[in-house]
Amino acid sequence: MVKVLLPPWSAGLVETSVTFEAPPLDRGAGIALWRQIGAAIEAAIREGHHAPGQRLPTEAELAQRFRVNRHTIRRAMEELESRGVVRVEQGRGSFVAEDVLDYPLNARTRFSEIIRAQNREPAGRMLRLTEIPAEPRIAELLEIRRGRMVALAERIAMADGRPVALGSHHFPAHRFPGILALLQENPSITHALAACGVPDYRRRITRITARMPSAEEAEALQQSRSRPVLVSEAVNVDGAGRPVDATVTRYAAGRTQMVVES
Repeated sequence: MVKVLLPPWSAGLVETSVTFEAPPLDRGAGIALWRQIGAAIEAAIREGHHAPGQRLPTEAELAQRFRVNRHTIRRAMEELESRGVVRVEQGRGSFVAEDVLDYPLNARTRFSEIIRAQNREPAGRMLRLTEIPAEPRIAELLEIRRGRMVALAERIAMADGRPVALGSHHFPAHRFPGILALLQENPSITHALAACGVPDYRRRITRITARMPSAEEAEALQQSRSRPVLVSEAVNVDGAGRPVDATVTRYAAGRTQMVVES
């Protein structure tokens, strides 16, 4: 059995605050100050001065730079958030909104292929590799006895360096005794299954729900606990129709949308 405990969730996922040059406000123009401030922030974002996902200065910092009170800044940020220009997360600050990632659901779902098809760079990192007894629901999905050992691989999936999904993959340990060692060397699920004699696999079923994240999930996905996550429960099968992977994935709902292809 391979058991790997990696550093805390946030390792390598540091968010940086961006600088902001505040232009002077025209206090005699008859245009509300919060509108001028919002327009200035939006212009800076659209001109590419601030990258998607980066944290903007705090309300206090912006208030000092624009020489207004924090209520005026808050009003500007609320308006920008309502139009999808920024996202405001309670307790964490304001961030430049990212483009929403389309995640198609079909018979052949491969994270890296989906990300590259949208001109983004995929990446993955294993957070935990171990063997555990199968919980009743996982045993049902894998069509094995309850309590039988499964290989668990918890993986964070990223697009352009931003986490978009936190997946818990369960493989029947008796069928794939070396899969954890393979995943320790290379985090690609497709590569590991191919090395175990499953050159290709397809999605049998996907169930999607939504809920609020746990503190650990919110930290891993770099989002507030006040924002929901999409939860997918999926089963992948080999060419003979036998389950090879039962996966529970939590997606950052603000960065992904599921696309059902017919």
